[in-house]
Amino acid sequence: MNPPRNSNAARDIAYALHPYTDHKAHLQAGPVVISRGQGVRVYDDQGKEYIESVAGLWCASLGFDNERLVQAAAAQMRKLPFYHSFTAKSHEPLIDLSEMLIERAPVTMSKVFFANSGSEANDSAIKMIWYMNNAIGRPEKKKIIARLKGYHGITLAAASLTGLPANHKLFDLPLPGFHHVGTPHHYHNALPGESEDAFATRLAEELDARIVAEGPETVAAFWAEPIMGAGGVILPPETYFPKIQAVLKKHDVLFVVDEVICGFWRTGNYWGSQTLGIEPDILVCAKALSASYLPISAVMVNERVFQGIAEGSSSIGTWGHGFTYSGHPVPAAVAIETLKIYDEMEIGKHVQRVGAHMQKELRRRFADHPLVGEVRGTGLIAGVELVADKAAKKNFDPAQKVGIRLTKIGEQNGVILRAMTNDSLGFSPPLIITEEEIDEMLNRFGKSLDEITVTVRRESIAAV
Repeated sequence: MNPPRNSNAARDIAYALHPYTDHKAHLQAGPVVISRGQGVRVYDDQGKEYIESVAGLWCASLGFDNERLVQAAAAQMRKLPFYHSFTAKSHEPLIDLSEMLIERAPVTMSKVFFANSGSEANDSAIKMIWYMNNAIGRPEKKKIIARLKGYHGITLAAASLTGLPANHKLFDLPLPGFHHVGTPHHYHNALPGESEDAFATRLAEELDARIVAEGPETVAAFWAEPIMGAGGVILPPETYFPKIQAVLKKHDVLFVVDEVICGFWRTGNYWGSQTLGIEPDILVCAKALSASYLPISAVMVNERVFQGIAEGSSSIGTWGHGFTYSGHPVPAAVAIETLKIYDEMEIGKHVQRVGAHMQKELRRRFADHPLVGEVRGTGLIAGVELVADKAAKKNFDPAQKVGIRLTKIGEQNGVILRAMTNDSLGFSPPLIITEEEIDEMLNRFGKSLDEITVTVRRESIAAV
């Protein structure tokens, strides 16, 4: 049924173009219009309450009503509402935040560049690498390797990094020079009887062979999330990244780590790199950098990368890259306050405690559910993958949209869920969530899961 004329939903249908939306379906169903938030909950324009199980888009780390962040924004708006960072101009929030990030980096880093989103940050890192290699006399070393099911954004270059079909189809992507290797998902991709360590070895050998086939002198960088987010919350085997890093060092290929989702305590450590044992050359972050109260992202580069950029800018007279809002003082001030709150709250200890509870309860409640193939995750990030055939690990026919249908049932039951690849449901609640709120979230999810189970059986929805 179409929403009432002149309602928020009807006006949205009339005028708005939404990201990641089936727009023909949207013309009929319309949006859920969120009006306000409090803690881990949001409320729609009809007053209905929801627990936000994914913190928006892995974003609202400090919940939806942190007054300190509001005041930080207001104070900076009054003092200096805008200034740029072009042509060696600066301001205190940019300087302070740069220093704070370098101090908190998982490995020694040299400089910080600011953008407005994870997509822009990843896109910027690509340009930095190409620029650096041109500047130091390696113009052929430009190819970039990422992973199938990886997600790194939606600009032309960042979407080329992303390894998801929906981000490529009809967009004429990926662009030339972007390549993808296998997904480190043992559940689906291991050979019969293959251990996690042997699987990791095989993937590292695949990467090595791909670099050799392309020519090591042409391969510039490898991109990876510590834990894949939009690809379905995929954790690699424990030995995967050490083996991958050995291959990269062997061929002098830079390692760019996308911490847009995993950074700032999501995995139980400050960085996913620390959880997974990664040493990045370039680190990209966003989202929880400002608790997503205002748009800001950052690219941290090591000294080697910076020296290449410096050399190029000296020869040309400028580094011709940047955004009007790079390091905008208001988002930067909010990000500074966010990092201070993390420190003062000792949010890492909280995440380790409540994250352990969420991981335990997800497995206890749902691992044996007839529709659940795998529960995976660490800290406050997890995935629950639905399957049609548990024994054979076969997913549902994607055309049946089982995961998406489950999210709609979840909305009816007061929990906002996110369905991803292979009908995997992601969990990434605000970091401030309590054990009691986790239990309530999982109660609502469990009720929704039981309801979709009835639907699947009634409609005899089969495996792909």
